[in-house]
Amino acid sequence: MKTPRLGVNIDHIATLRNARGVDYPCPVKGAVVCEQAGADGITLHLREDRRHIKDADVYAMKKAIGIPMNLEMAVTDEMLAIARDVRPQWACLVPEKRQEVTTEGGLDVINNDKLPSFIKDLQNVGIKVSLFIDPDTAQIDRAIELGVDAIEIHTGAYAERCLENNQDKITHELDRVKMAVAFALSKHPSFLVNAGHGLTVDNVAPIAQIDGIHELNIGHSIIADSVFVGLDKAVKNMRQAFSD
Repeated sequence: MKTPRLGVNIDHIATLRNARGVDYPCPVKGAVVCEQAGADGITLHLREDRRHIKDADVYAMKKAIGIPMNLEMAVTDEMLAIARDVRPQWACLVPEKRQEVTTEGGLDVINNDKLPSFIKDLQNVGIKVSLFIDPDTAQIDRAIELGVDAIEIHTGAYAERCLENNQDKITHELDRVKMAVAFALSKHPSFLVNAGHGLTVDNVAPIAQIDGIHELNIGHSIIADSVFVGLDKAVKNMRQAFSD
């Protein structure tokens, strides 16, 4: 079993910066620290309301890091234009609600007529596309039909059950993720299956040890842990937790 790649989401460095309306801490500098600490990729979400990452961060990030950049984005014309201009290695299409604190669920890829052309418009300029979806076989089937390069399984329900410390519900949600990964690879053996949302050093190991997961994208808990141990150590601790 291969250990998954670690993608670090640096959005909440920008959240801290924006709380005071100053130019520090810099998310781009944070991304460089994460790269030096062994991160395999950097994820950032340019939200429509710009609550954390700003446009300038996206452009600066692309120039500053030597590892793949994964731009999370809503399926809007504005975000398409920015992505086609910046040309990150990856674009991850996610749902977005203005009032949500964080992404509440996966993208409904079955009932979104805009996706086929949107995906092609990104791929036509060399951007690989992933879809952030719930661990649901119908959604996975449709994602594969759409010809994307990867999917990212939403692990939020698993993470919430871990916070409740209800072992039966934890096992149920973990089994859903395992089923989703196995189903995707049974349909498309060379497909890339990523996962993420709500993962911490305390709950990540069972997800990381699912055979077939290519990459885990983790942000909030790493940035939170960095307050106490530093960003370099927080990244290294997360990678170590994959096998604990």
